[in-house]
Amino acid sequence: LSLTFRPTTEPLTATHSYDDADSFTKVKSKKTQKRKRGPDGADMDTDGPAATKRPQFPPISGDRLRGPDEMRKVAVPAHRYTPLKENWLKIFTPIVENLQLQVRFNLKTRNVEIKTCKDTQDIASLTKATDFVKAFVLGFQVEDALALLRLDELFLESFDVTDVKPLKGDHLSRAIGRVAGKGGKTKFTIENVTKTRIVLAETKVHILGSFQNIKMARTAICNLILGSPPSKVYGNIRVVASRTAERF
Repeated sequence: LSLTFRPTTEPLTATHSYDDADSFTKVKSKKTQKRKRGPDGADMDTDGPAATKRPQFPPISGDRLRGPDEMRKVAVPAHRYTPLKENWLKIFTPIVENLQLQVRFNLKTRNVEIKTCKDTQDIASLTKATDFVKAFVLGFQVEDALALLRLDELFLESFDVTDVKPLKGDHLSRAIGRVAGKGGKTKFTIENVTKTRIVLAETKVHILGSFQNIKMARTAICNLILGSPPSKVYGNIRVVASRTAERF
């Protein structure tokens, strides 16, 4: 079979002409304009002078802002009566003169009672004074506890040795001995490296310091309770303390 193609001289006719620009119709943008509507469905006028006008309220008087007087009580155990009596003037002076609070020791209930008065400027000073007295009652020195009044970033944290690991008898005594060290050497080293203050009271551990420093000291003490040797704990807290110093 042989196929032959015959050329044609007839021009090709297109059914649609694409050269005519008038054949296109412009389509409007489909972006919807979001308008603020009022509760009744009508458009709100946000450009008017009423939108920029703010209500003006008169300042509240100090008496209405302060509210009624508040009081906090801190219980004092029997073994802290003598230190409280000896250091009462050091405790009494900053609370009354600096924080403008009223304080007394109730002999019947054996509580230190702290109360606000009309001269109290800041209501938060009541919490500061309570933490200050509580820190002294837990066994901290007055000079260390005074930092709670001067600085806002200091906290108190307490936990029991048996919360970390349930120990009894000689095992509990050895764990407390590991935390204290010979002559308190381990405790002093942790305090100096982490910049905290630590009190060991039987099975209770009290830590005073900033949030990050308390975390470092707590980790070190927990490792000692769990049985880590002091040399390993020293290395770990020194590495963490150096990283923290570089970060800040």
